[in-house]
Amino acid sequence: MKDIKEIRKDINVIDEEMAALFEKRMKLAKDIAQYKIANGLDIYDAKREEEIISHNLALIEDDSIKSYYINFIKSVMGESKKYQSVLFNGLKVAYSGVPGAFAYIAAKKMYPGSEYISYSNFESAYKACEDGDVDVVILPIENSFAGDVGVVMDLLFQGTLKINKMYDLEVVQNLIGLKGSRKEDIKTVISHPQALGQAQDYILKNGYQQIEFANTALAATEIKNRNDKSLAAIASKETAELYDLEILDSHINSSTYNSTRFASLSRISRMPDTNVKMGEHFILVYTVKNQAGALAETLNIIGAHGYNMRTVRSRPMKELMWNYFFFVEVEGNINTSDGADVLNELTTVCDRLKLVGTYYDFKDK
Repeated sequence: MKDIKEIRKDINVIDEEMAALFEKRMKLAKDIAQYKIANGLDIYDAKREEEIISHNLALIEDDSIKSYYINFIKSVMGESKKYQSVLFNGLKVAYSGVPGAFAYIAAKKMYPGSEYISYSNFESAYKACEDGDVDVVILPIENSFAGDVGVVMDLLFQGTLKINKMYDLEVVQNLIGLKGSRKEDIKTVISHPQALGQAQDYILKNGYQQIEFANTALAATEIKNRNDKSLAAIASKETAELYDLEILDSHINSSTYNSTRFASLSRISRMPDTNVKMGEHFILVYTVKNQAGALAETLNIIGAHGYNMRTVRSRPMKELMWNYFFFVEVEGNINTSDGADVLNELTTVCDRLKLVGTYYDFKDK
């Protein structure tokens, strides 16, 4: 009997060969997609898939593994169809909310021309990306007015997705109503509680009644459906355009500048070029050992290697009362010898350590 180390060595060789063959197969799948696009054919060809399974199954000599091979080849063809779907339709981008919500706007800014898929909450949008139903998910990290988005922070700590891009979306709130209505007609405003809070000074100054809605886009839908000129929503310019409403007053935020940072997450880590120093960032989440000075030691390790910490936050751990994890955002390139040293040294003082992602700040063209 072979030693287990020898067996694993043989498996590694086969896996390397399979990886190379997989890449070749996907390149051919791309060629097929281009042919189908040019000739108006569908992605899914049931007859062709049956032929592949039948032909390839005859190549498997061991009857005891034939059923596993069927699952294997179906999985490979499934990934091929997903890849072709991206080539046909662009990326599938998940977000939480409905068309017109700020997450929807951020998704369109970050990935123009893609397919935008709405989910009811952050968790379901995140899981859809983890499961491979979508290619990327856009989630808010923090708002300059309201602070961190705790649910998303928890997902970053507990989940498997990686941050690959960040976008700072300026949040401009407007008073929007039915076409033909006037600011003087308005008696009641409706919107998400956060949007109402951001425009609180304006609302009080004009003596409007307030009604909370799940999000700004749903508030706009209500305006459209109610057809009441005394009713207005507080929402973005894009929401007004999407629901064919009129901006009655613009830039009604109490704060002169209000923005939300959105993160793009996917199943794959983006590793920056080792030669690039400017504009790169990375995010670590970790817990520290329960001993005096442990947190300070982690920060000292990061600083000692010349990295500048952009922010440090703490979040309570749901599974352990009065225990916290730390979210540290750092300027610089982690894909260097210094970065490797930082990660190695942190493992000596951290109970759990995860590189959530490396990213650059996305800018509008």
